[in-house]
Parts: sequence; C-alpha cells; structure tokens
Amino acid sequence: MTRDPLNRRRFLRGVGACVALPAFESLLPSPLRAAGPEAGAAARLGATATGAPLRTAFVYFPNGAILDAWWPKLDGEGKDPAAFALGRTLEPLAGFQDKLQVVGGLDHEGGYPGPDGPGDHARASGGFLTGVRVKKTAGADVRANISTDQVAAQRIGHLTRFPSLELTCDSVRKSGNCDSGYSCAYQFNLAWRSPTVPLSPEANPRQVFERLFGAGDKGQRRDSLKLRQRQQQSILDFVLDDASTLGSQLGARDRSKLDEYLTSVREIEKRIEEAERFGQTPDPDVDTPPGIPPTYRDHIRLMYSMMVLAFQTDSTRIATFLVANDGSNRVFPEVGLVEGHHYLTHHRNKKDMIEKVAEIDRFYVDQFAWFLGELEKTKDVDGHSLLHNSMIVYGGGIADGNRHTHNNLPIVLAGAGGGTLRTGRFVKAGGVPVTNLFLSLNDRLGLTDVPRFGDSTGRLTIL
Repeated sequence: MTRDPLNRRRFLRGVGACVALPAFESLLPSPLRAAGPEAGAAARLGATATGAPLRTAFVYFPNGAILDAWWPKLDGEGKDPAAFALGRTLEPLAGFQDKLQVVGGLDHEGGYPGPDGPGDHARASGGFLTGVRVKKTAGADVRANISTDQVAAQRIGHLTRFPSLELTCDSVRKSGNCDSGYSCAYQFNLAWRSPTVPLSPEANPRQVFERLFGAGDKGQRRDSLKLRQRQQQSILDFVLDDASTLGSQLGARDRSKLDEYLTSVREIEKRIEEAERFGQTPDPDVDTPPGIPPTYRDHIRLMYSMMVLAFQTDSTRIATFLVANDGSNRVFPEVGLVEGHHYLTHHRNKKDMIEKVAEIDRFYVDQFAWFLGELEKTKDVDGHSLLHNSMIVYGGGIADGNRHTHNNLPIVLAGAGGGTLRTGRFVKAGGVPVTNLFLSLNDRLGLTDVPRFGDSTGRLTIL
C-alpha cells in the first residue's frame, strides 16, 4: 500500500509560516525506510544516512560584496576555524553560526576577461554554476556548460515529482545584449540543462505554487493539476506530430535547432509522466500566493517559502534561486537607499558609497537568514530539521564589485548535509576553483563517479 505523504503533514495557514507535524519513522515512504544507515551508497542516492532526502540549493546574489565587512575574524592565533566572529554583513546569521561554514579561497577564473574584454557580470553569473568562461555572443549561439545543479538533477531528479526548481526575483530573459556583447541568457539564467539551453527561472510565486501543487483552494488543487497536465500532454502531442512533418522540409542547421527544441519538449513530457508516477500530489494547507508582492523583501521571502515547501513535500531536492541578475541596478528603499546597486558598487573607495553597498549586502543576508530559520524550524521525516538535511550555497561570481575580481568569492555553505558537513567554521580553501566545492557537494548526493566538473582541480576535502 502506498502512503500519501500528506497523511503525516498538516501545515499552518499562511505561506511562510509552514510548520509540519512531527515525522514518524513508520510513516516514511517505503524507499526511505529501505535506505537506512546500513544501506550502501548506491541505495542512498540523493538521501542522507538515515534515508531522509538530501536537498541542495544555490542562492546567487549580485554585484559582489564589501569584503572587509563580509569576512569573519578568527579569534586568537587563527588556528581554530571554529573560533571566529561573524563580520558586519554576516551578523544576521549569528543564530545559525553553528549550522554553517563560511568558505574563503574559492575562485571563478572564468569570470575574468581573458581575450574577451568587458562583460564581467555576464561571465560571473553565466559561469558560476557551470564552471566555464561563457562564449561571448549577444546572439542565439550562446554556450556555457551544464550547471552543477543539473548534473545532480539528471541523476536524482527521478526520485521526486520535479527534477529541479528554478526561482528568481528578477526579469526572465533569454535573448538580447545585456553586458558588453554578452547575451542576457547569461545574466538572467543560473541553471543550464546543457551548454546551449538555459533553464528559465520563475519570478511569480503564484506560478511556482500552482506548478508544484495545482491551482485553486485546498481540496481543488489535485484535480486542477491533473487537468493542466492533460491539456499540456495534448499540446505536446500536437507539437511533436507537427514537428515530425516539418523536419523533412528543413536544412541541416534548422534540423539541429529543431532537435534541440524537441529535446526540451520531450523533457516536459517526461516531467508530466514522472509526476503521474508519484500518485497523489501534496496539498499543503496554505493559501495560494496572490502573485508578486509589492515589496522586494516580501518577494524574496515568498520565493524562499516556495523552496521550503518544495523541500518539505519532497517535490524536488535540487533548487536554484537567482535573487537578482549580476549587474542589477535595483534601488533599496527598504534600507533608505535611492541609488542603484550596481552604480554604488563602483564606489572608487568613497566611504559613503562603500557603506551603502555594505547595507545592501546585509539586506540580502538578512533575507537568507530568514530562509535558514524556516528550514531549521521545519522537521524532516527523520526527526532532524530540513536545514540539517540540506546543503545550501549562498554566494556569487564576483568578489569585489568595484574592481570586478573573481578570486576569493564571498561564499557561505549552510546546512549539515545530513551530518556529512562539519559546520560552525570559517575555512579557507587556499585559492581553488569554486567548482571543487560543487563537485564535493554532488559526492554527498552519491555522484562519486563524476571525475571532474567544469574547471575543477579536485575535491574540497576541508568540508
């Protein structure tokens, strides 16, 4: 008999205040019960040693940081990574200091110009999760690499209704010239299914919620989701049939483009089939978000709430959140600033501008701290918190926004990875590619047979 996962979960009303009832081992879905501590690594693919799901998320903030305010201070002789004090920017994370690692010495060499000239913002975000220097083009011939989240999604995505979840609080763009001859695809898409196919994130929390659980009020969502899936399948059948007729009339280059398009169509079809395989869809007892809220703070937190819900219901175990595109010139009335973020980062060492950027950095960290709080207070199926059973990377592809440096990136790794990460530390990697970190995180998901990723030079053993 298959148990409905909602039999053990009841949520309090209100998105962002979601609390699950305590989980009981007897109510674990059978695949998790079978993958206990005695199970081998292959049996625990995408899971912790207890059999609970292991989640991975990448949260990207733009334009670098004021590094003097970012980096913690080591106490005493600086030999004990656990004896550190958070800097001004990371102070909102003080309540979670024992549940995270601040990681220094991680680089993104692909962000530097090389022979390509200006365009650091596009190279920063386009290459952050892909580990490459993206091709300089403003046309349709974009090229990056599969992103690390999608490497994992291709291997463990079949375990959940959705292989991955892509979120943003920014615009959604795949074309146009956004940064000195670089396509907007690089700045507005963090996840890449392949070197030439970015995965567009969703900016509207209502659309995210309805994609996960269906439209309407509680009790109506499952039927509406099934109806939408049937409609999507009908459309896909029409598209595939039409494409098969069209293909014989196209030249070689156009057939290649058509094949790429059909690959995306078949991916949608596969996702529909996978969702149907999981049976009853979770129907959380929360209101459907009305849409994008009026304030940026609320928008960010609502998208974080969507991630918590997706993890809590095991709808996915892989997520990316591009909070804002690298190069964003958003203003921040929330902290009393009317100048644009990108403008301020080119501060030319002017103290007042540096102070304002530090306030923006702290604003973003404050929202991230709220997210960690939601994960920490939500119990997982094994009795631990969602935060304990997660690996959350918070960072960006630019270090110093004034000089556009890409070495010693500002990175926080939150969560214990189900007990596989040594938290409560400030560690220094010593100038290695950030992809070494990503490779090591995927190892914990069971992807130990991947020899390298992007520009990686090895595993990050200090974690």
